[in-house]
Amino acid sequence: SVVREIHRINQAELELGAGAASWHDDYKDSAYIFIGGLHYDLTEGDVITIFSQYGEVMDVNLPRDKETGKTKGFGFLMYEDQRSTVLAVDNLNGAKVLDRTMRVDHVRNYKQPKIQNEDGEWVDAEEQTLSAKPQLV
Repeated sequence: SVVREIHRINQAELELGAGAASWHDDYKDSAYIFIGGLHYDLTEGDVITIFSQYGEVMDVNLPRDKETGKTKGFGFLMYEDQRSTVLAVDNLNGAKVLDRTMRVDHVRNYKQPKIQNEDGEWVDAEEQTLSAKPQLV
């Protein structure tokens, strides 16, 4: 499974002492993560509660079923600091929440969902600009 494969890669990197060569470094310009395997009754607030232990959450998108209003079991989350994505992926991928195993992974190019403007037209949302890798001091 994807969860086991991510754990295997992380373990191999630890044994090799990989730093900048880490697979996480491929995602250094994105502060978004994908979250799969979510229980359908979880709310945005629940997701923030779980993931805020690794950093300041700036955006949560849980797609919902148009008929029932329930979440579809997956979502996207943006952290204020990109380094929080590494912590969340390493620590929460494979975690069980409400008897479901979560899959947490990096997202390279997240696209904001469209929003309705005052005229009822669907338009692109303003892109978040906080996803850049923090500058080194």
